Amino acid sequence: MTVPRPRAAELQWCGTATDALPYDGEHSVLIGRIWDPSVDGPSPVVVRDGEVFDISHRFPTVRDICELPDPAAVVAGLDGPRVGGFGEILANTGADTRDPSRPWLLAPVDLQALKAAGVTFPVSMIERVIEERARGDLALAADIRHRMLADIGVDLHGLVSGSAEAQRLKNLLVAEGIWSQYLEVGIGPDAEIFTKGQILSAVGTAVPVGVLAASTWNNPEPEVALIVQSSGRIIGATLGNDVNLRDVEGRSALLLPKAKDNNASCALGPLIRLFDERFGLERVRELEVRLQVRGTDGFQLEAVSEMSRMSRDPEALVRQLIGPHHQYPDGAVLMLGTMFAPVQDRDRPGDGFTHKLDDVVRISCPALGTLVNRVRHAEECAPWQFGVRDLMGNLVRRGLL
Repeated sequence: MTVPRPRAAELQWCGTATDALPYDGEHSVLIGRIWDPSVDGPSPVVVRDGEVFDISHRFPTVRDICELPDPAAVVAGLDGPRVGGFGEILANTGADTRDPSRPWLLAPVDLQALKAAGVTFPVSMIERVIEERARGDLALAADIRHRMLADIGVDLHGLVSGSAEAQRLKNLLVAEGIWSQYLEVGIGPDAEIFTKGQILSAVGTAVPVGVLAASTWNNPEPEVALIVQSSGRIIGATLGNDVNLRDVEGRSALLLPKAKDNNASCALGPLIRLFDERFGLERVRELEVRLQVRGTDGFQLEAVSEMSRMSRDPEALVRQLIGPHHQYPDGAVLMLGTMFAPVQDRDRPGDGFTHKLDDVVRISCPALGTLVNRVRHAEECAPWQFGVRDLMGNLVRRGLL
C-alpha cells in the first residue's frame, strides 16, 4: 500500500530542514534521536551534511554520548548506517498522515533528567511589578523606577542575583510593600530550579505540545537548554519550550508541578549541538532566542529573549543544579528560563495573551535551529507510554546492552 506523502500545509507548519538546522550546520556537531520502526525503538543519530546516520551500534543512548570526555570529537569522526535525509525525516515527523514504516524525530535526549530554571530574567519581572504597582500611571512608574535606581546605584539590566545591590533592591521593595516569592528567586541567592518532566517524557520538534483543557491562561516559554554531564560539565545545547499554565501557577506557587509537568508540556530540539571549538558556552551567553506564534484566527506574536540579559550565569545555574548537594548519574537537561512574558491582547482589550488550539509556535536561534510545535490539549496529545523499562528491554532485544 502506498502511504500519501505529507501535504504542503503539513510541510509548511513543521518547517523545512533549512529552518530546523543551524545556519552553520556544515560546521556543527549535531546529535539527536529517531524512532526506528525497523527495530521498534529509538536510536541515537548524528546529522551531517543534511543526512541522518544511526550510531546506536556504538552508543545505544544519547546519555552514553554525552558522558564521553569529549563528545564532539568522538561524534565528528563517527560513521553509521544512513537512515535518510534530515528533511524527509522531519517531514514524516510532522505529517498528520505519518508513514509508520519510516523513521521520525524524537526529543534529542533520553535518560537525562528534565530540569528547568525559573525567574532568571528579573528585569522584565521587576518592570511588571512596577507597572502593576503604578496601575497604568506612567509618571508614577517612572518615579518608582527612579527611586529603585537611586537606591541600588546600578541599571536594572546589570543587576546580579544574590549581590549586595540585589539585597538593597530587596530591602527597597519590602519597604514599598511589593516584595513577592518570585522576586526572591529572581534576585535572591537561591535560584528556582524545578523538575520540568519525567525522564523520556519530552517531545521533539514538529509534534504537538500540550496545555491542560481546563487552563484559560497559558503561554510558551522559549528557552535555551543546556546538556549537562553527570560531572556537572556542560557539553552542548538545544532549544526548549517550557510550556506554562499561568492561571494554575497564579493560584498558588505550590501548584508549579501541575502548571509545568503535563503530557507533552516539555518540548526540546530539534537536535543537540555539541560544544566544540566553534560553539561553546561563550556563544550561548550571547544568543538571541526568537519566538513566533501564529494562530488560525490570524493572530501573530513575535518576541526575542536575549541571553545576555540573564541575571544568573548559566554556569552558576548548573552549580545550583548539580554538585555535592545533588547528583544526576545520567546527566541532566537544564532549561535556562526566558524573558518572554506575553501581554499582547489577543481578543478583547485587557485580556492579554493565551494559547488557542492549533497555534503554531516557532522557537528559533541561528546557532541552534528551530523548534516548532502545534498547540493541543494535553489530554489529546499522544500519551507518553515508552518509559525507562521499555527502553532497556528494547536495547536488550537489539543486542545493544
